[in-house]
Amino acid sequence: MTLLNDPRTRRRRMGVVAACTGLLAALLTAVPAAATPDPGDAPAAEQGISRSAQAEAAEAIASGEIPGQDEIVHSDNIEHLVNIPKDALPGTNSDLAFQGKYAFAGNYDGFRIFDISKPKAPKTVAQVLCPGSQNDISVSGDLLFLSTDSSRSDSSCNSTTQPATEKSSWEGMKVFDISDKRNPKYVAAVETACGSHTHTLVPERKNVYVYVSSYSPSATYPDCQPPHDGISVIKVPRKAPERAAVVSFPVLFPGEGPDGGGNPGSPTNPGVSKTTGCHDITVLPDKDLAAGACMGDGILFSIKDPENPKVIDQVQDNVNFAFWHSATFNQKADKVVFTDELGGGGAATCNAEIGPDRGADGIYDIVGKGDKRKLVFRSYFKIPRHQADTENCVAHNGSLIPVKGKDLMVQAWYQGGVSVWDFTNSSKPKEIAYFERGPISTTTLVGGGAWSAYYYNGYIYSNDIAKGFDVLKLSDRRTDPAKRIRLDELNVQTQPDYFD
Repeated sequence: MTLLNDPRTRRRRMGVVAACTGLLAALLTAVPAAATPDPGDAPAAEQGISRSAQAEAAEAIASGEIPGQDEIVHSDNIEHLVNIPKDALPGTNSDLAFQGKYAFAGNYDGFRIFDISKPKAPKTVAQVLCPGSQNDISVSGDLLFLSTDSSRSDSSCNSTTQPATEKSSWEGMKVFDISDKRNPKYVAAVETACGSHTHTLVPERKNVYVYVSSYSPSATYPDCQPPHDGISVIKVPRKAPERAAVVSFPVLFPGEGPDGGGNPGSPTNPGVSKTTGCHDITVLPDKDLAAGACMGDGILFSIKDPENPKVIDQVQDNVNFAFWHSATFNQKADKVVFTDELGGGGAATCNAEIGPDRGADGIYDIVGKGDKRKLVFRSYFKIPRHQADTENCVAHNGSLIPVKGKDLMVQAWYQGGVSVWDFTNSSKPKEIAYFERGPISTTTLVGGGAWSAYYYNGYIYSNDIAKGFDVLKLSDRRTDPAKRIRLDELNVQTQPDYFD
C-alpha cells in the first residue's frame, strides 16, 4: 500500500494563511447553522476567500500536496467503481438507506431509488419530487420515511416555502408506501414540533416507532416554542400507516427556566451550541440502547420502553465540541463515536488553523452496567489530510464496517471525502483508507462533498452533495471479513447486531 507514503496523505499545511476574516471569526465562535426555518447540514453559500488563500491553494495543488480541482485520489486499497450524477433532482444530496438490492438516496428535492444489484452499474428505479430540506431518509418493510425540516405551505409534495412564523406552515414526517419500488405512494404525514431535521426508526413487528430530532425553537414560531428539550415519538402501524401519529414527547433535558437543562451554550460556554433539542439519534434495538447527539450534549439512554426513553448519562465537551451531530456505537456497545459538526457543514475546518481536535470525532468508552453506565472520553479522530480553505470539510455521517473483534468505520467528511478508520484502540484511532476529490473551486468556498458514506453488503456507498452517487470497493485484509456479512435492510441510525 502507498497510503502512508503518498504525499497527499501527510499532514498538509493548508489553512495556515488566514482565509477571509469573517469566515475565520465564524469558525472560532463555532456557531452552527440554524435549524429553522432552513436547517443546517446545508452546503455552504459561495464565499470569496483572500488572494493569499487562493495562492496557497494553487501552490498546494501544483506541488501535489492536495489534489487538483475535481481530481479523484484514493488509497491503494479503495477502488472507485462508478459515479451516478444527479438527474431529475438537482438539489442537495443527503442521507442514504438500503433494502435488499436497493439504495434510497435523499435529496432536498425528494428522493431517488437505485437498483444496486450490480454495484458497478447502479440503475435508477424511481425519482420522487417532494421538496423539503433535508429529506433525511429511512426504510422499513414497505414503508419509507422522509424528514421535512423547512417550513412549507402544506404537507403535500407540491408545497412551497413559507415562513415558520405563520401558524399554517407545516414541517414534520412524511411516509411513503414502497411496496412497488418503481411507483412509491405518499400515504401519510405527521406534523412535529420544530419539524424533523433527522429521524431514527425503532422497528417492531406491528409498528414502527420514529424518533424525530429537531431543534432551534423560537418564541416567534407558533409550532416550535421554547424550551424544546426533547424529541417527538411517532407510532406508525405497518398495516395502516395513515394512522401514524405523535404518541409522546419525552423530555431529555429537564431543567428549570425557559431553556431546560441542556448545555446553555454561549456566553457561558463560548463557541458551543445551546442545546434546544437533538440533531441525531442512533439506536441499538437488540440492546434497548440509544445514543443522542444533541447540539451541546451527548447522551446515552435506554429505550426499553420505546415511547418513553430514559437518559442514563449526559456528557459535554466545552473545549473542542461545538455541535454534537451524530453517534455510532461499536458492535459490542461499549463505545460510542460522536461527531462534531463545527461550522454546520458549511465551513472549511480541515486545516491547520482549526487543528486536529475540532470538527472531529470524539471516541467515548461506555463503562459500567445497566442504568449506571457512563460515557468516558478517550480520544479524537480527524482525517490526516488538510483541505483547501475553499473546501467545506468536517466530521459527518458514517457507519460500522462489520468485522468481528475490530472497531472499523467508514465516514463522510464533505469535501474531505470518505475515510475508513480503526478505533479498536479507543485512545489511538488511525485511518486505514480514503477516497476524495480535489476542491470544487480554488477561488471560492463552495459547498459539496460526501454527505453520507456507508458500508452495505460488501461495498461503500456515498451520496455526494454536488457530484451524485458514488460506489467504492474496499479491498484490505483488515476489512475483507465484512464481505461475508449480508443484510436485508440497513438504516445506519438503527444499528443492527451484525453477528446475531
